[in-house]
Amino acid sequence: MSPVGYHAILKYRLMIPLFPVDAICLVCRKACLDSFGEHVIHCKELPGFKYRHVMVRDVLFDICRRAGISAKKEALVNFLTDPSDGRSTLRPAGVLVFGWVGGKHACVDLTRISPLVGLSSRGFTAGQAALKAASSKVTKHEKTCIENQHVFIPFAFDTFGFLAPEAVELLSRVQRVMHNNVMTPRSTDMVFKRIGFAIQKGLAA
Repeated sequence: MSPVGYHAILKYRLMIPLFPVDAICLVCRKACLDSFGEHVIHCKELPGFKYRHVMVRDVLFDICRRAGISAKKEALVNFLTDPSDGRSTLRPAGVLVFGWVGGKHACVDLTRISPLVGLSSRGFTAGQAALKAASSKVTKHEKTCIENQHVFIPFAFDTFGFLAPEAVELLSRVQRVMHNNVMTPRSTDMVFKRIGFAIQKGLAA
């Protein structure tokens, strides 16, 4: 990570203003480019919006591959969709892990969210946004996956690096497999470090 990126991510994480004053976003021209940089995380018009999601997905896939786990990224499963949108919106699984649970393939859906979304006067609770995002994904996709003999795993994380329990469970198991198959001193905590760094590097970019 470059020094500029590292400074930017430190400021964002510590909630130190990144910009001198609030202003209109120069890219989308629709929202306020707040001094803390929160809009930058969500602006879909920025070139790096999808890159951040793709980076974490690619790192997760690479970790599985190095651990000897059979997986495929952006796998077309022909049933994963939003029930309210209909069959015309079929989408691939972010990462499809073959034979992961009881011989069934697991559809891993990566979801990134800011922990400051929906923040109210009741105060801040670490991880609440990621937990809500994971629950929403389960409601949307789990039933369809089960009906098609698959398992659904929401991989929800927030921009501060919090991982939802399902993501922690998946990575913990991958880490155990890597330890058994690869057996290198670096593999003991490499899985979580790589995912955490990918999240922050994507934000810095």
